[in-house]
Formats: sequence, structure tokens, C-alpha cells
Amino acid sequence: MAPDQKRQDTLCVSFLLGDITDTFEGFTLSLLSSLMMSGPNSPFYKALIEPNIGTDFSSVAGYDGSTKEASFSIGLQGMAEEDTERVKQIISETIDDIIEKGFEEERIEALLHKIEIQMKHQSTNFGLALASYVASSWNHDGNPVELLQISDSVTQFRKALKENPRFLQDKVKHYFKENTHRLTLSMSPDETYVEKQAKAEEEKLQKKIQALSDSDRKEIYEKGLELLAAQSKTQDASCLPALKVSDIEPTIPVTPVQISTAGGVPLQLCEQPTNGLVYFRAMCSLNTLPEELRLYVPLFCSVVTKMGCGGLDYRQQSQQKELRTGGMSVSPHVSSDSTQLDMYEQGVLLFSSCLERNLPHMFQLWSDTFNSPHFDDEERLRVLVMMSAQELANGIAYSGHMYAMTRACRHLTPSGDLQETFGGMEQVKFMKKIAEMSDLSPVIRILPRIKKHLLNPDNMRCAINTTPQKMSDSAAQLESFMKDVSGNRKTRKPVRSNIMERPLDPQGGSGLSRKLISEVNFQPCQMKTFFQMPFPINFISESIRTVPFAHEDYASLCILARMMTSKFLHGEIREKGGAYGGGARMGGGLFSFYSYRDPNSLQTLSAFRRSVDWAKSGDFSQQDIDEAKLSVFSAVDSPVAPASKGMGRFLSGVTDEMLQGHRERLFAVSHRSLVEVAERYLGVGERTCGVAILGPENETIKKDPSWIVK
Repeated sequence: MAPDQKRQDTLCVSFLLGDITDTFEGFTLSLLSSLMMSGPNSPFYKALIEPNIGTDFSSVAGYDGSTKEASFSIGLQGMAEEDTERVKQIISETIDDIIEKGFEEERIEALLHKIEIQMKHQSTNFGLALASYVASSWNHDGNPVELLQISDSVTQFRKALKENPRFLQDKVKHYFKENTHRLTLSMSPDETYVEKQAKAEEEKLQKKIQALSDSDRKEIYEKGLELLAAQSKTQDASCLPALKVSDIEPTIPVTPVQISTAGGVPLQLCEQPTNGLVYFRAMCSLNTLPEELRLYVPLFCSVVTKMGCGGLDYRQQSQQKELRTGGMSVSPHVSSDSTQLDMYEQGVLLFSSCLERNLPHMFQLWSDTFNSPHFDDEERLRVLVMMSAQELANGIAYSGHMYAMTRACRHLTPSGDLQETFGGMEQVKFMKKIAEMSDLSPVIRILPRIKKHLLNPDNMRCAINTTPQKMSDSAAQLESFMKDVSGNRKTRKPVRSNIMERPLDPQGGSGLSRKLISEVNFQPCQMKTFFQMPFPINFISESIRTVPFAHEDYASLCILARMMTSKFLHGEIREKGGAYGGGARMGGGLFSFYSYRDPNSLQTLSAFRRSVDWAKSGDFSQQDIDEAKLSVFSAVDSPVAPASKGMGRFLSGVTDEMLQGHRERLFAVSHRSLVEVAERYLGVGERTCGVAILGPENETIKKDPSWIVK
């Protein structure tokens, strides 16, 4: 899975720092950590990442304030074993270099600007984030109130810098140059690692077994039976305090939005108390993009804002983004239609935010990105490709169930097929291939071709969330931005003729519409795929084609998925099977089973099928249904931050009226409707399903011709 088989070593140097109960010292060291290694302007990025010695920083790099004494780690992954001494030497030289030269004032300002934005940005987990931020220090008798007074720490930091221009250099000298309390960790791959591990485990097991007496064996067996009986027993949850379904609000609050245009581009305006921030989004359609360029879209998205634009090289661009915005991102977006499974929207989503005073600067950066993005720096592109390929390969071990689910859905709906292309195992394999190319000039030639189709005002719609006072100014700035990029307008024919426009307002009164692709000839088919991986555990998914969001049975399938998870699958897959997790979920017209870090494979697929039999038998109570409803409503009614209000409508065309209809259908779900949807969609003869497993070598699957083994 590694981009380069010869470079799979990791080296990391960690330094022990000060006590975390010293709030200001912790704040300073955390800032110092960011200045040293965050972004392409940082000394460690320039010294370690850009020379292409490794693919990315080691996984634990940066400041860690979770233990009583904080630590800082720096190192590389994806490097060659013979570079070990060289990397240690570079780390040491970079520390000397920082002590001598310090940091540019603009970089320090950019970091303080980032803190200002973080303080103003309202997230839905604000309280939880604060609690976890203060927890470690508070646990060690630190003062939690001091930690929350971030503005005071910023003021103190500015004062310390003014009084002593070498303030940060002195800290680097004290904690990194003169600090003998450090640990160097190196890891090298071993071809026979898996075999050695299996052998060591088998030897340990045999040793334990041989030491057992007959009475020990009997006791273990009896305890196993006791455990199985305890796991199979229904627990009485009636003694626990609980909400009732009647406690849930019957209606949702409406989010008012205004529909307008800016420079001929449809615009959604949503006035919200955003605390002095402006949030901008733009959806750019992919409908004119030639088929052969689709695989390159995620790569294009990840590099388009990181290679420089206009008169800025990539370092200056990064600096300006940090000084003027809360970040700029471009990401692929696929959303299935709410009424028909074989219709979907494909595009890329542009997102950025900024403080009100920086609005013109933010749009100028987007303008330069549209008009003159830089794609010709092969060395910079190689660094970004390597980081991206490494990230994808690492992600499988953490999110293997998501990759399995994406693959299982591939042949069930057209949008599922595109999701696999953009973010599934196909994309992992593709990025590994790109990372292995010795010459990236073919890729460099493709990126501007994609840009012509994507960054085109003819294919766009925009949304702005900000305060009422700033709305007209934001719309005017957007209008000006659209004039700046009007040269990119070029009417291009869609690649397919099966494209229809649907207004986001069901009454048809809005100027905002989604350009949907209708795959009328799409034929869903059964497919079972096995990916052999160097893990001792499996990630498993089985997905079944069902109904779209607006269908009357969708709500019943949502409740059924939640109930099957808590009342059947959790017990079978996690408690009895020993997996880290497992369950079922409903979304995008697909009912998906999954298991996460699972020691079993085919037994889990059997548990999925047994859960369907359980649902069809109706062997569940009204209390089980109510619990599932409460669980589903907790997600439906989860708070929405001001930055994200109205986004369901903008991104997927789901209006407040449609959400209210779905809510009423959730309330109406009954015992009978749950049994009926289980029979109608999940029964063996009724379903069209896809299966995917990522896991270790499996002889049974290899011998079974119904599986495709990758």
C-alpha cells in the first residue's frame, strides 16, 4: 500500500517540555510548535518534507499537552532506512537555524489571526471542545479558568515578544537545543512481520494451554457458557431515566434564506449570528468534465489551493490564506437525488471563511485561484502527491469500514459508483500509481484541463452565511469576484445528454437549481469483492439498494437500521464476535451493514442475514422502537452551527418542507411498517446487494468463485 516499497521507515524525535499547569508556557509552546512545523513556510516543512526525504511528518508530530509534562515530537514517515542519521542531523540543524534566525513577524501574525478566528467560530461541539481543552491541565490541578482566558494569553505573548525580540528563539534553545531529555524512536518494516506475529501468538497460546489443568479447562468452558448466556439475555432498561418520543418537538424551526444572483450566478443568502465571520461556499458542476479526467478530480481538489496563484508562489499563498482567511478548501461532492435513486449531482465544493474586515482579500485569493492557478512546479506537486497517497494508505487502517461500505455500494447506484471513484479503494490505488510515477508532467498537463471545466462561473451556484449587517457588502464583494473571473466563462457542452435542471425550491420559484444527471439505463448488479490487506482484522460491509429520501418507506428503514444495530447486531458482532464495532445505517437510498476491526469475516455476513430474519420475525417491542426513534431524532435534531444553516437545501436540495415531511414519517413508524420494509427490501429474494471485505488472506473466499479477489 505504500507509495514507495523501499521507503517505509519512520523516525521520530520527542522532547520533554514543561509542566502543563503553567498556562502561559503551555500556550507559548503550542504556538511555537505550529510555527516550527505547520504549513509550507515552517522550518521543519522546508527541511524535511520539501526535499522529499519522506512522504509526510510522522504520525505523532507536534505539541502534545495531554500528559502532566508536555512533549514535542518531530520526524518523518515513508523514508528510507539509510536516511536515519541524515534526518536526525537535519532536525538538529533546523533547531540551530531557528535559534539563529527566528520567525518572520508575518508568520506570527498569521498564527494569532488563526486563534482569533477559532475564538469567533461557533461550532456545535463548542462546550465539549472547551471541556476537553481544559481537562488535562485541570486533572493535574491547573487553573481551568486561566486556560479559557485565551485573549489574556495572546496579550501576554505579544508583550513578551515586544520586550524580548528573541523570546521565541530563547524558548527553542532552552527546550530543544539544551534539553537532554529526549527520545528517538525508529520503526522499520519487516517482510516476515505478519508470520512472526502469528507464530509468537501461537507459541504463547500453546504455552498457556499446556499450563492448564483439567479443572482449569472445565472452569474456562463453564465461564464461556455463562458469558454467552449473559450476552444473550435481554437487559431490563426500564429502570433507566429516558426521554419519551412525546418529548420531541413535532415541528422543526424554519431557516429563512433569500435567493438572488451575483454576476449572473445563482446565490443563496442566509442571515445568521456568525460572530463577525463570513462563510462562503460555491458548488461547481462536473457535468462538462470528460469521463477520463474523473479519477483526477480529488487530486485536483487537494492541490489547487496549495501550489500558488496569481503573483503568489505557494509559500506566499499559504501565508496569505493564514493571514486573511479561516482556510480555503476544495472537495469533491456527490449527492444522490431525494426522489430518484438513479439521479445525482456531481461537483466540487469550494469553502472558505474570513473575518468581516478581510472579505475583499478572501475573494481576491479565490479570484487568483480561478484566473491563474499555478500547476507547473513539479517538485511541489510531488510533495503534495506523496502526502496525499500516504494519507490515503494510512486511512484504511482507521476507516476501513468506510472503504468497505463505499465499495459495496459501487454497483448499486450511479452516485455510489462515483463515490468509489472519488473516495474509495479505486482512488487509493490510483494515487499510489501517481506517487510511483518518476515523471509527473502528464499530470501537470491534465490539471489545467480540469480547471477549465470546474472553475467556470457558468457551472456555479454560491451561498453566503453572515450577519444581516454584512450581507449586502458580502453580496457586492461576490459580484465583484464574479466580474473578475468572467473570463473563465465558456459555454461547454455537458458530456452526457441526460442532464436535467431541478429548482431547489420545489414550487419552482427560486433561481437556484441543481444540474442533476439522470442515469436511466443504469443496471444495478450484485458484486462481492475481497481486498487482501496486511491486517489481522477485517472491515466488512453489505449494502442493499432500497428507496430515496422522499419515499414513504425511507423513515421506516432509518428506524429499522438503528434498531437492528442496538438490539441485534451490536450483540452478535461486537459482544459475541469480538469486533470493535458493527451495525446498520441508511443513507443515499442504500441500507448498509458494516463491521469495524472484526476478527471474523463470513460469520459476520451470516450475522447480517440473521439480523434481517430477526427484523422480519417482528421479535421486538414498542420500547425497542421508541429507543430507535429517540436515537434517530438525536441525529435529526442535532444542533446546526450558524455557518451551516441552510446548507441541506444548498448542497442536496432538501428543503425545510421535505425535512418536516420526513420528520412526520419518522413519528408514524410502527411495528407493522418495520416488519413490512424488512420483508420488502431486505429479504433474500427481494434485494440487490453488494458485499466488500478488506482483510487478511482468506482461503474460503479464495476458493469461492462468486468473490472477486483484489
